[in-house]
Amino acid sequence: MSQRAVIVVDIQNEYFPGGKLELTNIDRASVNASRLIHAARTKGVPLFHVRHEMPDAAAPIFTAGSDGVQIHASVSPQGDEPVILKHNPNSFLGTDLKAQLDELGVEELVIVGAMSHMCIEATTRAAADFGYKVTVAHDACATMDLEFNGQTVPAAQVHATAMAALAFAYASIDSTDSVVSLLNDPKPPIGT
Repeated sequence: MSQRAVIVVDIQNEYFPGGKLELTNIDRASVNASRLIHAARTKGVPLFHVRHEMPDAAAPIFTAGSDGVQIHASVSPQGDEPVILKHNPNSFLGTDLKAQLDELGVEELVIVGAMSHMCIEATTRAAADFGYKVTVAHDACATMDLEFNGQTVPAAQVHATAMAALAFAYASIDSTDSVVSLLNDPKPPIGT
């Protein structure tokens, strides 16, 4: 039984060039996520891939059956790694993710993916509320520019705000390098 798991949230074609919702720094985030995935596989740390699909077949983004909903090749699942299908920002809502984690005795999570201000925040907050100790690899996450009240908020600020909010009470926020080192060291728990 493992006490750690890595959750890769929504690194899907829709967010890459050619997709309908291209994110800033998605290529860098996917490269870093791939490094974490490799470290997890090497150490036998369970991996969970999460894939978003809109329940409405007429949805303009993440449309069921489209290429956009496919997990990007840079982070493709291998073998029997679970793929959780979700329809909400929170990866736990309406899925069996918690049941699968609990079955493995997981107590600590590493969360990476997209978008920083939506699904990463929602999933991290839910995980913390469930009692998991959570680490987010900030440079393995990506987001986009947002608009509020006629003002554009650049993606870098959106991302920094999301990470700062999570660091305040929900998770440890670390670099990919730090998290890979922790995954490679079986002794200290993540986030310490």
